[in-house]
Amino acid sequence: MYAGIGGLAGCTQAAPKRQYTIGFSQCTNGDAWRQAMLAGMQKELSFHPEVRFRMKDARYSSALQQQQIREFLREGIDLLIVSANETEPVTPIVEEAYNRGIPVVILDRRTTSKLYTAYVGGNNLEVGQTAARYAAGLLGGRGQVLEVLGAPGSSPAIDRHRGFAQALAEYPGMQLVARVNSNWERPSVLTQLPAVLRQHPEVDLIFAHNDRLALGAYQVCKQLGRERQVRIVGVDGLPGPHGGIQLVQDGIINSTLLYSPGGEEAIRTAMRILQHQPFEKENPLSTMVIDSTNVLTMKLQTEKLSSQQQDIRRQQRLLQQQRATYASQQTVLYVLAAALLGAAGLGVLVWRAFRANRRITRRLALQNEEIRAQRNQIQEFAEQARVETEAKLRFFTNFSHELRTPLTLILGPVEEMLTSGPNLPAAQRHDLSLVRRNAQRLLQLVNQLMDFRKIDVGKMPVRATEGNLVVFVREIMDVFERPARQRGIRLRFLPAEPALLLWFDANVLDKVFFNLLSNSLKFTPEGGQITVSMQRVPAENAVRVSVEDTGRGISEQDRAHIFEWFYQGQQSVAKGSGMGLALALGLTRLHQGTLSFTSQPGRGSTFVVTLPLELPQELKSAEAVVPLNLGFSVEEDLLPALRPEPEAAVSGSEALVLVIEDNPEVNAFLVQKLRPHFQVSAAFDGARGLELAADSIPDLIICDVMLPELSGLEVVARLKSDWRTSHIPVVLLTARGASEQQVEGVQAGADLYLTKPFNPTFLLESVRTLLSNREKQREHFRRELSVQTATVAPQRVDQKFLADLTAIVEANLSRSELNVEDVARSLGISRVQLYRKVKAVLGTGVTDFIQGIRLTKARQLLLSDELTIAEVAYQLGFSSPSYFSTSFKARYQVSPSEFRALHTTA
Repeated sequence: MYAGIGGLAGCTQAAPKRQYTIGFSQCTNGDAWRQAMLAGMQKELSFHPEVRFRMKDARYSSALQQQQIREFLREGIDLLIVSANETEPVTPIVEEAYNRGIPVVILDRRTTSKLYTAYVGGNNLEVGQTAARYAAGLLGGRGQVLEVLGAPGSSPAIDRHRGFAQALAEYPGMQLVARVNSNWERPSVLTQLPAVLRQHPEVDLIFAHNDRLALGAYQVCKQLGRERQVRIVGVDGLPGPHGGIQLVQDGIINSTLLYSPGGEEAIRTAMRILQHQPFEKENPLSTMVIDSTNVLTMKLQTEKLSSQQQDIRRQQRLLQQQRATYASQQTVLYVLAAALLGAAGLGVLVWRAFRANRRITRRLALQNEEIRAQRNQIQEFAEQARVETEAKLRFFTNFSHELRTPLTLILGPVEEMLTSGPNLPAAQRHDLSLVRRNAQRLLQLVNQLMDFRKIDVGKMPVRATEGNLVVFVREIMDVFERPARQRGIRLRFLPAEPALLLWFDANVLDKVFFNLLSNSLKFTPEGGQITVSMQRVPAENAVRVSVEDTGRGISEQDRAHIFEWFYQGQQSVAKGSGMGLALALGLTRLHQGTLSFTSQPGRGSTFVVTLPLELPQELKSAEAVVPLNLGFSVEEDLLPALRPEPEAAVSGSEALVLVIEDNPEVNAFLVQKLRPHFQVSAAFDGARGLELAADSIPDLIICDVMLPELSGLEVVARLKSDWRTSHIPVVLLTARGASEQQVEGVQAGADLYLTKPFNPTFLLESVRTLLSNREKQREHFRRELSVQTATVAPQRVDQKFLADLTAIVEANLSRSELNVEDVARSLGISRVQLYRKVKAVLGTGVTDFIQGIRLTKARQLLLSDELTIAEVAYQLGFSSPSYFSTSFKARYQVSPSEFRALHTTA
C-alpha cells in the first residue's frame, strides 16, 4: 500500500533547491496507534514541501516488510524510516541499508543491532517502571498483580516487562502472580485470560502492555463478574473515541501511560540528518500517567491540538492557493508587459502593413471576382456534364433493357423450333443455328453493357462462397474446347495444385475468365496455343491465374488504352465491341483483385489475374452462387405478332392462366405457347390485369415487371393483399436481371422470377409445377378443416378467408334455406368469385363446404344425449331427419343413431 503525504498541506517557506525522498516502512500492530503516528508525520511534513514521502505498509508481515525495504533500496531513497513489529527478522535488511550509506531512523521498535543512524521511540523500560510504581501506589504497596505482555520477541514487550519487574521488586508487598502472552490484539486476551483469572482469583490489578489489551482484560473481568474488584492499567494513552484516554474517562480502565507514537519527532530527526544538522542518535520519548485526576485535561488538550492542526492545514491550503494565484498573476503581469511592448512595436509595423495591405486587398478583390466568375462557370459546366452523363447512362440502361424484349421473341421461338423439329432440313437447321448464335452474342453484349452500368454506379455486389478455383476455371475452359479444336488451336491448362480453395464470386469471375479466354481465342491464329496456368503466391496471400496466347500481341500505342471502355485498338478490322477487357478489369477490382498484362508484338500476350485468398466478411455469402446464364440455345423465326383478345381461350385443361404483358408480340407469344395446355386470358396493363384476376380468379398469373402506370411489382403486391386473389401463384417476367431486382420481386410476393429472354419449355414446366404445388396446398387446407378443427386460425390471407367463411356458415347453420348467394352476399363478393375462390383454395364447391361444416357440427352434437337426432337435424338446418340421416351416412358410412351408440356407450 502506498500513501503520499508530503506537501499535502502546502508550505510556509520557499521550497529549497534540494528535493528529498523519504521511505517509511511500517509493520506495527494497532490501527489507532498507526494512524496517530501517521498524523504526527503528516503534521511535521506540512512544513517541508521539498520532501517526497513514500510509505509501504506490511500489515503485520515481517517477510513482506523485508521485501518492501528492498524495493525502497532499489528506488534510490535518501532516508529510510523503519517501524518493525518483530525486531530480529528486519535487523539484516536494516543493516544492509545502513551499510549502503542510507541513513536509517528506527521508530518505536528497536532492532537487535546498533547499525542504524538514529532511534526515536518511547522509553519502554521507563514505561514499565512507571506502571509498577503507580500500581503500588494504587494498591497501597500490597496486592496481587497479573501482567498481560505484548508479542513475544518484540522489544517493547521485553523492555516494559523488565522495567515493570524491576520497579515492582522495590515493593515487598506487591507480587506478580501470573503473566499472559498476546499478539498485541484484544482477541488473544479474550481467549487466554479467563482461565488464568480462574486460577488466581486473588488478583487485584492487571497491567496490560497496551490499551487494546487492557480493554480485553476489562471485558474478561466483566464476564467473570470481577470488574469492580480488579483494577486495570494500560499503555498508549491515544486520543479518539476508542483510545486509552476515552477508556479512562469512561471508567473502563483505571489509568493509561502516555506512549507517544513519535511520528513528529521521527520526521524532525530525519530532516536534521538530511540537512546535515546536529542530531542525537538516541531520542527517547517521555511518558506520564493518565488517570481520573488528569484525564479530562488531557482530552481537552488533545482535542484542542487536533482542532489547531486542522486550522493550520486549512490555512496552509489557503496560503498555497494564494501563492499559486500570486504566481499566476505575476506570470500574467509579465506576459502583459511583454505583450504591451510587443504591441507597441507591432503597432508601427501594422500601420505600415495596413497601408500596403489596402493596396494588395484591392488587387486581390479584383482577382477573387475573376476567380469566382470562373468557378461559377466551371460549376455550371460540371453540372451540365453531370446531367448529360446521367441522361446518357439512363438512356443507355433503358435501351439495354428494351433489347431484351425482342431477344425474347427471337431466342424463344428459335430454341423451340430447334428442339421440337428434329426433321428440319440441314440448310434450315444451319440457318436457325446461325440465328441462335448471333442472338446469343447480342444477348451477351447486352449483358456486358448492363454489367458496365452496374460497375459504373457501384451497384454490382460481390457474394463470395468458398470453392475450388481449379475446377471452376476448368469448367469455363471446357466451353472453349470445341471452337479451339476447330481452328487447330491447342488449349492447355496447367494448375500448380489439384485444388486451390478460396472465397470467390462465381458470377463475377465467370465473366472475367470468359472474356480473357474469348479475347485470346479471338486473336490467336490457327495452329497457335493458349495456356492457362494457376499457382498460389504465399508472399502475397493470393492466387495468380495467367492466360497466355501466341497471338500477334499488343502494339505500343494500344497498351495505354487496352483497358478503356469501347477501345478497339489500331487494328484494321474490329473483332469485338471493346468492352471485354474493360469489363474484366472492373470486375477483378470489384473482387479485390488485380488484372495486369505483358505483351510482345508478334509473340503473344499474357493476362494475369491476382485474387486474394481471403475476402472481407461483408463480401462473403452463406449460400452458393451459380453463374448466371448469358443466353439460351434457342433459335427460330418470329411467330406472327398477333394481339390476343383478353378472353379465355378454351383448351384441354381446366386451369386458367392470366397473362399481363404490355408488349403485344411478347403477349401473343406467351398466349400461343400456353394455349395448347391451359385456358388463357390476357391483359396489356396492370389495372386491367387486376380486374380480370378479381373477376375470373385464375389459377396462375404471368406478369411483366415493366408495365405502364402500374408496375408488375405493384400488381403482385395488390394481388397478394386481396383475399380474393391472394392464393394465386404469380410468375414475374422482366428484362432486369440483377440479383437485387430478383430479390425485390420475390419480396413483393412473386412465386417465380424469370429473366428475359426465357426458355419457353422452362416456363411451361414452371407453370405446371406451381399448379401442382397449389393442389398440394388445397389438400393442406382441407386437412385443416377436419373434424377436430372448428375454425381456422387467420395466420395468412387465405386462412383468414377460410376463417371468415367458416364463421358465416356456422352463424347460419340453423337456416335450411342457406345457399351460395347468401354466403357470397355476406362476404361482399359475387357468387362466381366465391365459387372460384373456394374451388381454388379447397378444391371443392361452396355447397359441399357448407354441408361438411353441418356434418362436422352434427358429430359434435351427437356425442351428447341432450338433443334427439331430429333436434340435431333441425338445429343444423337439415330439411328433415331422414335427409340428415342419409347425408350423415353417405359421409361417415354410419347412421346418426349408430354413431351415437358407438360413442356414448360406457
